[in-house]
Amino acid sequence: MSRPPSLVAKLFPFLLWWPLVDRHSLRADCIAGLTGAMIVLPQGVAFATIAGLPPQYGLYAAMIPAVVGALWGSSWQLVSGPTTAISIAVFAGLSGLAEPGSAEYIRLALTLTFLVGVFQLALGLARMGTLVNFISHSVVIGFTAGAGVLIAASQVRNFFGIRIGRGTPFYEIVHQLLAQAGEINPYVCAVGISTLVVGLVTRRYFKRVPYMIAAMIAGGLLAAVFNRALGVEATGIATVGALPATLPPLSAPDFSAETLARTLAPALVITMLALTEAVSIARAIAVRTEQRIDGNQEFIGQGLSNIAGAFFSGYASSGSFNRSGANYEAGAKTPMASIVASFFLVLVLFLVAPLAAYLPTAAMAGVLFLVAWGLIDFHHIGAIWQASKAESVILAATLVGTLINLEVGIFAGVFLSLLMFLYRTSRPEIIPVVPAPEQGAYHFVRAEDRPECPQLRVVRVNGALYFGAANYVQEALQKIDEEDRQRKSVLIAASGLSYIDVAGAEVLAQEARRRRKLGGGLYFYRLNSRLQDFLRRGGYLAEIGEGAFFPVMTNVTGALYRTLDREVCRDCQQRVFAECGQGVLPDGYRVG
Repeated sequence: MSRPPSLVAKLFPFLLWWPLVDRHSLRADCIAGLTGAMIVLPQGVAFATIAGLPPQYGLYAAMIPAVVGALWGSSWQLVSGPTTAISIAVFAGLSGLAEPGSAEYIRLALTLTFLVGVFQLALGLARMGTLVNFISHSVVIGFTAGAGVLIAASQVRNFFGIRIGRGTPFYEIVHQLLAQAGEINPYVCAVGISTLVVGLVTRRYFKRVPYMIAAMIAGGLLAAVFNRALGVEATGIATVGALPATLPPLSAPDFSAETLARTLAPALVITMLALTEAVSIARAIAVRTEQRIDGNQEFIGQGLSNIAGAFFSGYASSGSFNRSGANYEAGAKTPMASIVASFFLVLVLFLVAPLAAYLPTAAMAGVLFLVAWGLIDFHHIGAIWQASKAESVILAATLVGTLINLEVGIFAGVFLSLLMFLYRTSRPEIIPVVPAPEQGAYHFVRAEDRPECPQLRVVRVNGALYFGAANYVQEALQKIDEEDRQRKSVLIAASGLSYIDVAGAEVLAQEARRRRKLGGGLYFYRLNSRLQDFLRRGGYLAEIGEGAFFPVMTNVTGALYRTLDREVCRDCQQRVFAECGQGVLPDGYRVG
């Protein structure tokens, strides 16, 4: 099929991936969708409870919002729905305004969800998706690994059958696991381990079988055997419990000025948290799939998803790490997997809701352990460690920060990335160079151990000369003649100079004036026309001197040779320039 027109593609982005849907991809998406529907059953209930809402609202938030997010989002594997962080943020923002679970609380939650969607949509339409470009690859890898550990930690109580409260910090979960090691329920733990083992074996040796579903069935069967033989009272194996068999009912946010004002501040906080989560997850998965993520489109998709959720009894949603990770691991090829998952979720509620009561939470914990392990990208973590210690620090800080607080981990990583970027750009590379030895060459090579001219230092500047780097460059240029008083002139090989702002231009003009007073000059070779136009418009070109700029393929060293001190040249043995070996001094007289 031909590519849809750009305007149509922007209005209906799902037309871009729809041609990829075929028999093979639909089969993979159906398997992934069924897996996702099974996973969201206990999660939706748990997340709604964390948010202070009735359990069914977590399931409603995983239906319509997931479909809308899949159709209008950018990532093909991202699944929208309720998340731990957003649920906690909703509770924190609204619990002081109304009694959790009450009609007033639900009304505020719906209004909050609508505002979050409007803010996200506005940011997407304003093309503010570029904000996510500040989330570096190391941050994504660290955040993903940290989230994987958190997912596993959140399931420790279900996997081992010990008492740990919801929302317990990571370090306290570890402490409680060690403190309650003697109280681990052997039957619950056996169900979790069997689920885990069957999942691992199936994934490795039976690749055609959906390993997550096989793992959950194995765990469920073992739990049924234990309960039948010993009784539920003896085994203590908890199950998901009965679920309401209803479609998401229509709902209406409260648009009164008072309610909008009360939910405005929490909506702004949740907006940024939800967008950061969604795009971070989308980019984390894109590292594996090599798909290009459009941040603006993802903002729009998340915004429409939450707006729709507000009218279908959902609460604020975002990209779900659990469901997105499981979606990818289960082999999802297109966003049809999210749509199919919502459809299966409805079927489960209508047809098999009573059977869900027999699904052990320990089996779900085992499956989520598999998902968590898959989110830790050991290959890229090792590559980053070998390539850059600075990037490794950013990765580690993001991972540790995520374990402390999900949003803190992201923001800490972004902050450190920006600091590192500013530090690097504030110190552009300044490399001493000399003319290339080849006959007729017009370029320069690194000086290294090659002789340099005692009067003219040639340096290549790679980077931007902006306000953050201006002082560093100025000190580097001044240091040249401070170390050797004869070096009164400097030639900048400027092909690598990418940007100059007003502060940088002031430094160049000041340095040119200073060197003229010393009896030398400041010159440029191959400065691009855009930067020259900038210097001209600001009057800096005239201050530096029109004759100080030499275009590409110009014999710049021949021109500058005539400006050198002949007495220094007379005794010089370096022979750096071609003119030095011709026996002619800068004033035209022959040596001797």
